[in-house]
Amino acid sequence: MKKPSRAPFYTVIGLLILVGLGTAWMRHSQMEIPFIPGVQKPVWLIEARIDFDATGEPVTARLGLPDSPPGYRSFSEQAAAPGYGYSVVSENGVRRGEWSKREAQGPQTIYYKTQFMEAEDAHSNEVLEEPLSRLIDWDGSSQETAAQQVLDTAWAKSSSPRSLARELIKLLNSETLDQNAALLLAAQSEKSVLLEKLLNQAGIPARPALGLYLEDARRHQNLTRLVQVYDNRHWVLFNPYTGEQGVPENLLLWHTGGESILDVAGGNRSRVSFSMIHQTVPALDLIKAQNKDSIFSVLSIQHLPIEEQSMFKLLLLLPIGALVVVFMRIIIGLKTSGTFMPILIAMAFLQTSLVLGLVSFITVVAMGLVLRTYLSRLNLLLISRIATLVVLVIFIISVLSLVGYQMGLNTGMTITFFPMIIIAWTIERMSILWEEEGPKEVMVQGGGSLLVAVLAYALMQLSMVGHLTFNFPELNLVALALIMLMGQYTGYKLSELRRFRAMVDESGKFVEPAKTQEKASEPTKGAGA
Repeated sequence: MKKPSRAPFYTVIGLLILVGLGTAWMRHSQMEIPFIPGVQKPVWLIEARIDFDATGEPVTARLGLPDSPPGYRSFSEQAAAPGYGYSVVSENGVRRGEWSKREAQGPQTIYYKTQFMEAEDAHSNEVLEEPLSRLIDWDGSSQETAAQQVLDTAWAKSSSPRSLARELIKLLNSETLDQNAALLLAAQSEKSVLLEKLLNQAGIPARPALGLYLEDARRHQNLTRLVQVYDNRHWVLFNPYTGEQGVPENLLLWHTGGESILDVAGGNRSRVSFSMIHQTVPALDLIKAQNKDSIFSVLSIQHLPIEEQSMFKLLLLLPIGALVVVFMRIIIGLKTSGTFMPILIAMAFLQTSLVLGLVSFITVVAMGLVLRTYLSRLNLLLISRIATLVVLVIFIISVLSLVGYQMGLNTGMTITFFPMIIIAWTIERMSILWEEEGPKEVMVQGGGSLLVAVLAYALMQLSMVGHLTFNFPELNLVALALIMLMGQYTGYKLSELRRFRAMVDESGKFVEPAKTQEKASEPTKGAGA
């Protein structure tokens, strides 16, 4: 008879492994969950302080806020201003924080705090709608003529908006200024404003940008005024004082556009300053604080209440315990008292401690066996006997917990995590096994159960295992595939190799005894019955 193809089975195994590993990698990529526990990520804590003098009228203060600056991503922000209302509004595509109060008098201070983490610039800086250059009105014909002369000089040495901006910066920062550049700087000492006006005069869109240079433990810092130049596709940042092109690694682009960074109505002498500090925070805390539009974020266990998260953290360890039990029973050949008992004992060890758990389990089972011996003399039915054992086990655990508490052992109460119903059934099975097979078999299966439970506990209590099963629950599909794969194993168990050592000849080849072959060829008695 032709054996059925095992290709469908191995296909299912391969799909389970691919889906589990692939989904875990996608979760890692999209939500940035690390595969290793305890990973720390650097963040910048930036505080903006707004000071002004209120005049006793209704106050409205607006501060330009950063929105997806290149190289950084904001994951938390908060405002502190007693007595003020606060909201975030959008004006002409620019985020602004707005504080309002019906009446204020005297010095006022408002704080805005935000945290940024370094990240790859996922937002394309390609402009969808092409901007237009502004019309420039110079003060007098002399300035207009000087500006045109400076532009002509730079234009002859350039071939693109970027190169024109670089040439203009060189002319404005030259040690030997020509008379045209000197005239313009005398009227406008702010080089960023002058560069912006010259570029718009040449028909190239340019706009101001305010950046914050990040240095650890700095206070009372001001924003640096820079210039963004449109090069037919993107906005390119230039430093008008150094000629540096692009966004430096330590620069946070706080505000772009022509709108002012701070507007205060109902107050005067307004000013804003910045303080910053560099910190490291756990990567998982950053993930919880981020609100991403992702299927993994919606289905993430981290968004559940803490109580339910604790339940899932233990529940998702069960497949690991099952994998250990299957390996020890099928591959190693270790005998245990039931299949699920070692898993549940290992789970109980996670709640207690290994030594206390072992002592408590052995004590409860030993006392249960003594009581079961007495119950056997009463000739009770099986159902009644099991129910009686359950009640007695509850009393035994309760007494042990109270005794431990009176002795000052605070961990004594934790033995109530043991599965009482399963323990009662285990006592019943061991008692029957004692009567049928003797105490040796009871010790073998009981010791095997404890050994498997200890091994499962040793694996389940590892921080790496707990981290992976909780944050990447799809990896349990890989454990499922391994369990199913071991379920197809029909070879010799490792514990049987010693028994069949005599069946190996001197050359190392396996020789099946003739007697065994004869028995294998004989039909089983009663096979036709």
